[in-house]
Amino acid sequence: MVEEISVNSTLDIQNETCPMTFVRVRLALDRMPPGTVLEVLLRGEEPRRNVPRTAEEQGHTILAMTDEAGGIMRLLLRRGG
Repeated sequence: MVEEISVNSTLDIQNETCPMTFVRVRLALDRMPPGTVLEVLLRGEEPRRNVPRTAEEQGHTILAMTDEAGGIMRLLLRRGG
């Protein structure tokens, strides 16, 4: 059985390009209290590689990465700190 993860905020960056994809994610995470969960909707190979890697480098935890319809990736991040 898969545990349901409670999402505190959602950020849709499907139409953004790198490096703005992680800038938007970082700003959103910075506004959230530690331990809360940000859902990120993104599209494209570069954001799919860079956003999760950079989030981990910044001390956040990847809870889930799932592929959705239409080439969208759904990323769940727990804010570190």
